This record gives sequence, C-alpha cells and structure tokens, in this order.
Amino acid sequence: MKKVIFALLAAAALAAVGLAAARGGGPGSATASSHREAPLIAQDPTADNTDLYAFVSPDKTSTATIIANWIPGEDPAAGPNYYTFSPTARYDIYADTNGDGKPDVTWQFRFANLPSQFFLGNTQQRYTVTKIAGGTSTIVGSGLMTPPDNIGPRSTPNYDALAAKGIHPLSDGSTVFAGQRDDPFFADVGAIFDLVAIRYGTGATGGGKDFLAGYGVHSIALQVPKSMLDNGKDHVVGVWAATDRQKVAVAHGKAQTKWVQVSRLGNPLINEVIIPTNKKDYWNAQSPAQDAQFKQDYTNPILAAVLEKLYPKFGPFKASGRSDLTEVLLTGIPKLNYTGTKLADELRLNLSIAPAAADKANRLGVIGGDNAGYPNGRRLGDDVIDIDERVVAGELIGHKLPLGDGVDANDVPFLTSFPYVAPPFSGFDDTHGQLAQKTG
Repeated sequence: MKKVIFALLAAAALAAVGLAAARGGGPGSATASSHREAPLIAQDPTADNTDLYAFVSPDKTSTATIIANWIPGEDPAAGPNYYTFSPTARYDIYADTNGDGKPDVTWQFRFANLPSQFFLGNTQQRYTVTKIAGGTSTIVGSGLMTPPDNIGPRSTPNYDALAAKGIHPLSDGSTVFAGQRDDPFFADVGAIFDLVAIRYGTGATGGGKDFLAGYGVHSIALQVPKSMLDNGKDHVVGVWAATDRQKVAVAHGKAQTKWVQVSRLGNPLINEVIIPTNKKDYWNAQSPAQDAQFKQDYTNPILAAVLEKLYPKFGPFKASGRSDLTEVLLTGIPKLNYTGTKLADELRLNLSIAPAAADKANRLGVIGGDNAGYPNGRRLGDDVIDIDERVVAGELIGHKLPLGDGVDANDVPFLTSFPYVAPPFSGFDDTHGQLAQKTG
C-alpha cells in the first residue's frame, strides 16, 4: 500500500516539496495504478500492464478469477485502427502456489491480427493460450477469437452479444476472455499529478474526479478451478502478470532471439510509487523471486518522507523501519494470506476465504473489516487508492487518517458474471467529446 499522497508519483516529488509545502493544503490522493509507470514501458503501451485483480468468483465459488489489463488510456473514438494486443508480444499470467516467488502455473497468450480490406482496421484478433505446469507446456486453447473494439452502433451493433462470444472454455477446465473492456480502475489522477492536490476535504468524503472514466483497456480474464491453484495447506496463491518481447543478441558471432520481460505487475502501485525512478525499468525486468533487492524501498519509503515535508500537520509519518509495508506487500499478512519469508511482489489470495455478499463488501477491503478484499487479492471494486493512502500514512501501526482521493467507485457498474469487467464505451458515444451546437 503505498501511495497516499505520495503520489508525487515518484520523481518530481522531491523537487516539488518546497513549492507544495509553501502552498499548504491537505493530504491528497495517490497515483494511478500501473499506467505508464516507468520510462521505457511508457513508450510501449501495448506491452504495459495497467492493473491486476484476483478474487474468488462471487457467483461460482469453486473458481478463482484473475484479470490482467494492458494498454492504458484507450480513447473509444481513437480510430481508424483503434487498439489491439500486440502480435509481437507475449502476455503472461503467473501463479505461485508454494511461496517461493517463482511460477508453478503459467498461462501465456499470443495474438495475431486479422486482415482488413476496409478503411477501418480489423480489431478482432485470433489467439493461442499455452499453459505451463510441472515443467510441461500444453496448448489449452487455439484459434480463439477476441471481440472487436466497441466502435459504434453501425460498426459493432449489439456489442454485449459480440463480447459474449469472446468467452471461451480452455481444455484445462478454465474459462478465458480477451478483448477490450472499460478500465475498471478509478482515481482522481488529474489532481494527483498536480502536486498531489485534492478537490474536497481530505478526499475521504467524495468530491474527486475519475480521470479514467470513459476510457478502455484490453483485458485478459481467466476463471480457474480453485483446485488448480490451492496448495492444500495455507490455501494462498500468489499471482502476477507480465509482458515479454523478443530481443536479438549476438553471441560468438551468432544471432540469438530470446524473450525478455519488459513489464510486470503484482500489487497495484508498486513500481509507480514505491520503486524510485532510476530503478523502474530495471524492476520491470525482474521476477518476484528477485525482489529482496528492493526491500529498502519498502522499509524506508521515500514517499513517506515526502508526506512529512508536504503535510507535517498530519504527521508524523514514519519513513523508516516500515516492516508493515514489507508484510503487506512482500510476504503476505499472517493468518490472512502469508506465504512465508520469501520477499516477492505478488497479489496474494487466500482461496479459503469466501467472497463477501454484494451488500456486505467493503471498498476498503481488509482495513474496512472485509477480509475478502484487498490486500487479500483484489476485487474490481476495491478502492486501492484510499486503502494504500491510509496504510502508507500508518493505518497498520496506529496512525489512522481518513485519507482518500474522493473517488470511491467505478463510473459504470461491473458485470455480475464472468468476465466481470464492464463493456467498453463505444467510439460513437465517446464521453470525452463535445457535440457542436446545431445551426439549422
């Protein structure tokens, strides 16, 4: 959890401390989840992980659902080629069942474009799913089709029905969906990047502006039998997603091509607000099993120090010795989703905890008394901005502040069944444009 107003988002923060402190004001929000969080991946949006979710399926409790999103800031009207998964990338979803920071089950996705003779590019893609488990690689889905992007009522009529055709069974007993969806992440990013401003009060009573409203992402959603992920002991699985691209290297006079990881995501906001800017690209290339090298960035979060400088009246903010952040983000919480002493950034989900009823779910997850929510996995409706702000400020070590960004829910409701993420807005109905005044 890391992100309270520390949304200074990483770099400009320290430089802006003097100015922001002079301005005064209240504690602000944080930063968007992993949307353009590192210098290199910001130049490669089709490979950029934006958010990751993992939860016990509320309507099918014998399964767990994992949702990984890519391609930040998809404007519905950005034709004529719109958005697709990259055919030259490999998209990965990993599951660690024994707490060693290494994948025990992997799903890999490769996409291929389809030809188009029209002035609009064909945004429907064909893809293959490969599963790796126990050292064996198996194709569990091939020739699968994504739905097209939601362009408008003439190009993509009856879009919900089109999208439903994009749900496919896999031969391992899982179910998959891949394609464009509404971005489920909600946050007042515009205020966050304006020196961590907030629009109203402390941000905990509404009044924020959801920057991501109306924008889309590309989602890969898996609904997996829990038995495939449950270790039969503590019932905790660690999940993360990544993207690989091929790199050509010359060794001994011969060119060799290999897959190289260029982006990854476990817990939200780690690379964006915990990892310093000069390490962000390097962090993206590492595996969770190597995360011990970043421990000091968790135990001595620079952004907590920035909080102290910006908003001393809300302090003191503890900026060193933060074992609570290490526990929540790198090992899991004892008696909740602890996976052992191995430090690894994974989204940890206790499969034995039943999902909360819709009217009982608390957007603040565990700190709101709802153990079925973040950081025990992450549901679509979990308000990770507010949760992380409060935890970084010291929620778990006795320093409770009602911080938030003033945005408490997504702009549109989620679906009640797989793939759960709401359909994307259409380009024709794009909410970011403005109708011209009629003149006749």
